[in-house]
Amino acid sequence: MITDHFPLLGLRLRTPRLELRIPSFDDLGQLAEAAVQGVHDPDTMPFSVPWTDQPPDRLALGVVQHNLGRMASWTPKDWNLNLVVVHEGAVVGVQDMRARDFAVVRQVGTGSWLGRAHQSRGVGTEMRAAVLHLAFAELGAVAAVSSVNEGNRVSERVCERLGYQRDGINLTGIRGKRVVQNRYRLTREGWEAHRTASVTVTGLEPCLPLLGLDGASRE
Repeated sequence: MITDHFPLLGLRLRTPRLELRIPSFDDLGQLAEAAVQGVHDPDTMPFSVPWTDQPPDRLALGVVQHNLGRMASWTPKDWNLNLVVVHEGAVVGVQDMRARDFAVVRQVGTGSWLGRAHQSRGVGTEMRAAVLHLAFAELGAVAAVSSVNEGNRVSERVCERLGYQRDGINLTGIRGKRVVQNRYRLTREGWEAHRTASVTVTGLEPCLPLLGLDGASRE
């Protein structure tokens, strides 16, 4: 079975409403359609890389290639866990969690997107809560970080609900303009004080070597 060679395909994160998993080919097809149907107001750009500024056919292909590329480039020292989010039987977006030298640093970064039709229902908070549980409760992380373009109040509210604290700013260029990005940091203590969802993780144990860990190094 493919999970014998790439066990991350068997990893599942479940919350009361959602399942998060590495995408199958069928999942990627649904994910591409969700992106084409719209992720944000075209007059704004919530992402550091304006990947949604493409014709529908190029956008769909890019979504598929990006997710396949994350799996193809995986190493235990530099990984990006791109998980599709399944709500009511449909793939509605992506929640990622990434790290470099996680076994030593014990810090993760997160990013996400959600189809517009599924926004404003608390799904964004719940899917972030799922990967934060994986990071802190299952993998022994000490911190999680996130960056939000200034003015993106939806993402800022997600960070605030989950206990992140402001941690400075970055400057970047998006669509030819200078944009301020607000940095957020969540400590283990902050996470424990703001846990918002029940999360169940299955299929993790055989994945630990691919995350740079073993059973004895999770504490």
